[in-house]
Parts: sequence; C-alpha cells; structure tokens
Amino acid sequence: MMPTAKPFAIYHEHPDWFRPLFAELDRREIPYVNLNASRHFFDPSSRRDAEAYSLIFNRMSPSAYLRGGGNSTFYTLGAVAHWERLGFRVINGNRAYSVETSKALQLSLLESLGMGYPASRVINHPMLAVEASEGLRFPIVVKANIGGSGAGIVRYDSAEELLCAMEAGEIDLGMDSTALVQEYTPARDGHITRVETLGGKYLYAIDVYTDGSSFNLCPADVCQTRGGVELTRSACPIDAPKSGISVEGTTPPPEIIKAVERVVQAAGIDVGGVEYMTDDRDGRIVYYDINALSNFVADARNVIGFDPHERLVDYLVAEARE
Repeated sequence: MMPTAKPFAIYHEHPDWFRPLFAELDRREIPYVNLNASRHFFDPSSRRDAEAYSLIFNRMSPSAYLRGGGNSTFYTLGAVAHWERLGFRVINGNRAYSVETSKALQLSLLESLGMGYPASRVINHPMLAVEASEGLRFPIVVKANIGGSGAGIVRYDSAEELLCAMEAGEIDLGMDSTALVQEYTPARDGHITRVETLGGKYLYAIDVYTDGSSFNLCPADVCQTRGGVELTRSACPIDAPKSGISVEGTTPPPEIIKAVERVVQAAGIDVGGVEYMTDDRDGRIVYYDINALSNFVADARNVIGFDPHERLVDYLVAEARE
C-alpha cells in the first residue's frame, strides 16, 4: 500500500551508498525523488517542496568534500531550516545534521550526558596544536571537525613530531578551520563497536576490527567477516578487503544500548550510529563518534541476520503516514 500520495525525497550526494535503500523502495513500488545535494536550490518564499513530497530524508554526508561536493555541506543547513520552517517532516533534520558535522559539538553533547570520550582539546588555528596537546597522553590525533570516512585525521606519536608538523605548516584543520587535538585511544581486543539506531532506538551493533593503520571504519566499506569470509558489497568505493578491516555482529551490554539511545535522542538523530571502544590503557568505555549518516553494514543478512533497509523503509512509511 502507498504510504501517501506524494513521493519521498531522498536528499544526498553520494552515487553509491544508498542503492540498497533505493532497491527496497523500488521493491515495494514506493515512489521517491532523488534530490542532488551538490546541485540544488530552494526559494525561501515557496512552499513547493512541502506540497510535492511526503517527507524529506536528509542523507547528506560530511565527507562530501572528498567527492567534490563540499559546496553542499553548509548549504544543507539553510535548505533543511527552510523545510523545517514550513513544518515539513525532515528525517535527520538540522539538529542531527549539526551534530553530524561537528566533532566539537559531539564532545559537548557527550559531556552534557556524563559519558566518557577521549581526552580532547578544540582548536581553531594550527599553531595552537602543541599548546593544546599539553597534558594529553601521546600518541595524539589531530582530527578535523568536519571529516567523514576517516578523512582529516592524522596521528602524531610524540610532541616533537607534532611540533615539526606544526612548524612545517602541515597541520590541516579542515573546511571550517576547527579541529580536535585528541588522545589516540588504543582499542582493547583490536576493535571498535558501532551501534546503529532507528527512531531513537537500538537496531543492531557490529564489532569492527582494525589493525590501527586506517581511520576509515565506514560499515558499508567493510566487506570481510572476522572469519575471513568475503561479503557481498552493496556500495564500497574503497577496496575494503585489502584494508585489513573485518566485521562481525554483536550485542552490547544493556547499559551501553541505553547510553547510545540517550545520545541519539538528545541529538535529534532519527537514523544514525554511535561508535565506542574500550580504552586498552585503563578499561574505560569511551564514545568517540556520532553519526547521523548510516549506510549500514555491507551484506547485512550475513553479518547481523536481517536487512536493516527493510526496517528503515518501514520507519519512513510510518513517518510519512503521520
């Protein structure tokens, strides 16, 4: 049955990541429109979008600048604000998108909720990196405020190495000239855990195993199980099997699930994930990334036992009917 007489609008700029979502919409014969975030305009005086679509699903990625779509990053704030002002239902609206595109905001949110995260400083000039690192345990990473897919993260193993990079002008704070100077956290048992949520509630979780040489832990790019089985790739722009990263399904403790749900609800994230790890130095749980863009794990049925895109479309249909 059709959820409404109007199509869904999927606002995004990535050519591959959302093919499984489109396939599920096609399978159910639910009409949708692709809104190209990198080539888009709106009229602040017009209600055309509100009259044309049943809802808009904001799938804009902070890593768009890596694909020539950086013009969309800050533009999206205005576009989504326009739709929300019209009373339009935007899945992952401006509150969620603001948290997605600011690691500094993510830390403030975690601090407000009393949740652990790696010791960090926020800087707005490269020449502050060494000063900001004082009191932190090395190795540290300088992490661009707007990154995505592991981009904009550089590790420094000593204060001397950081000083040399700073004096050589090699520290890049990213597109908004803001970055974190953050302790590099060694993950216990060599893995981080990504918890996915839908409608503010737990959906599933995966352990992502890495040798520490890559910061790109995008679940759609991890195409090998912990046991070495190659997964069917749904949308992998990177040669993931050669990256040394593997994945397996897991179920976090109830207190972790509750904590993650608190995060996404506070951030206004309708569809998104939170990543955490156990600090191998002291056994402390640290949350280090909040994502309002969930691509879901590749070949999900073989990893977690079900296709999350089916439940995602169920959620979109329910929201459109409301």
